[in-house]
Amino acid sequence: MNSKIVLVILSIFLSTHASAQGSKAQPDTTMREITMQSVEVIPSAGNVKGMLLMDMDIQYELEGAVDNMYNFKYELAEKQFKSLRRRYPHHPLPYFLMGLSQWWKIVPTNIQTLKYDDLFFAYMDTTIQKAEKLYDRNNKDYEAAFFLSAANGFTARLHSERSNWRKATVASKRSLEYLEKAKAGNGLSPEFLFGEALFNYYSIWIHENYKMLRPVLAFFPSGDKRLGIKQLRYVANNGFYTGTEAKFFLMKIYANEEGNMEAALDISRGLAQKYPNNAYFQRFYARALFVQGHFTLAERVCLDIMNKLDQRMPGYEAVSGRYASYILAYINQNKYRDFQKAKAYYQNSIMFAEMSNERDSGYFVNSYLNLARIAKQERELKAAKQYYSIVLEATDKKNAANKEAMNFIKAHKKI
Repeated sequence: MNSKIVLVILSIFLSTHASAQGSKAQPDTTMREITMQSVEVIPSAGNVKGMLLMDMDIQYELEGAVDNMYNFKYELAEKQFKSLRRRYPHHPLPYFLMGLSQWWKIVPTNIQTLKYDDLFFAYMDTTIQKAEKLYDRNNKDYEAAFFLSAANGFTARLHSERSNWRKATVASKRSLEYLEKAKAGNGLSPEFLFGEALFNYYSIWIHENYKMLRPVLAFFPSGDKRLGIKQLRYVANNGFYTGTEAKFFLMKIYANEEGNMEAALDISRGLAQKYPNNAYFQRFYARALFVQGHFTLAERVCLDIMNKLDQRMPGYEAVSGRYASYILAYINQNKYRDFQKAKAYYQNSIMFAEMSNERDSGYFVNSYLNLARIAKQERELKAAKQYYSIVLEATDKKNAANKEAMNFIKAHKKI
């Protein structure tokens, strides 16, 4: 069991190791401080020549393409990635971008869909093959090491999600090995810094949250959680190929690990506004608004999600429907006191949870809990008891919802 946890968590910070960001942010004044803490020797100009990652003409050319990818306009993005592949058939970049496009088709489903797996693995395998040839010719090719770490990291992540533990182990090991070699490029570009930033943060986070893994972590380099966040902020503001992924991780770190929902909301707002068709960014933004009590804005975003779901837009599937339906139900129940709408949206949330096999989610349980409360208020005690019975089955005894359900059922045994 321990080895599985190690692989899953390691894969989290190895997976999105090199993706795309179209915005050209202003330089961050902390660049020198961060890079000098991250690399001892800055590579010579000779090692930089020919790197597509640092080719400004390529970045300018790809800006619209990567924006399209993050905005779930996959066909338009892939058309340009394939054009790049025709001109650079021996370079790993176009194959990696094609693989990344498949990855972002998987992400909105909470990594559940399997229909893009084969293409994803094929593109990542090709990325690895192309990068290995470059690295074999020159073991100072930091760009090749970067792609080897990135593609192996992504591969490890999906294998761990699919419980392919042996393959995940091999890919994770390779990703860490090449991450160390790619670090020599940190002083050149924020792209190279991204992997170390994730490692710095999550290696300490794992140490703090998984005591049984501390003996395993003793074999890894020491991390620095604060430096990791600082590095991620720098990459988020300055990275072209890693900027959006850095924001993606920062958003989740602030919301789920650091308890800084204001910072998470700020980042999610920017991502949602830049990529209005990205279902993952939209639902994260809606949740951040909801948790912070911005109900009017949350309602607007959720109605938009439901509309896009009805239109069957790419990426708008059951998971997004579950989020949006629950938030709309809660708002109608507690803000507008419109119980009929609230009940309909809670039922929708339950339906979407069942469609995505997420009956153990908080949205599923709380939908039944609130349906029970509404039924109780409307004196529909038989219905309330039915809903509470489901809550009782879905929760453990220490859960507050379980206790509420138990108390109601005990008090209404004759119903």
